[in-house]
Amino acid sequence: MPPSVQAGAMSYAIFRVARLHRMLAQQLLRRVGLHTGQELVMMQLWDRGPQRQTDLVRLLGSDAATMTRTIRRLEHAGFVRRSPCAADKRATIIEPTTASLALRGEVERVWAELERSVTDQLTSDEQAEALEVLTRIADGLTRATTQNSTDGSPA
Repeated sequence: MPPSVQAGAMSYAIFRVARLHRMLAQQLLRRVGLHTGQELVMMQLWDRGPQRQTDLVRLLGSDAATMTRTIRRLEHAGFVRRSPCAADKRATIIEPTTASLALRGEVERVWAELERSVTDQLTSDEQAEALEVLTRIADGLTRATTQNSTDGSPA
């Protein structure tokens, strides 16, 4: 670990793991013609059915501009269809297409391979402990993010 980041050893470790995880996910998803993050949108649609685009933004912790680009690319690839919401004309409903259903098995295989890469070196107990610790870290970061966005003060 570089000496300049020793004061933030945990943050540096999280950064490295996140970067390496994303790199591997990108490599694996490229095989099925997706970019990182697109599979998460598809998973939400497959599991929950058609969704308002604003709900996908909230569910995935995205921003509106990124989600719009993602949906546009998925639509161009033939995996989703956009339509106006009947109840709220300002909203757009995103639904998976029949073509996307063939993609589902491939995405599930990619995620299984990614999961194996993450967990192969861990025992079942270590996996459970890691999940618990990561959940607590995510909760803390969520609180800090929320606090910073509401009052502008550091967490």
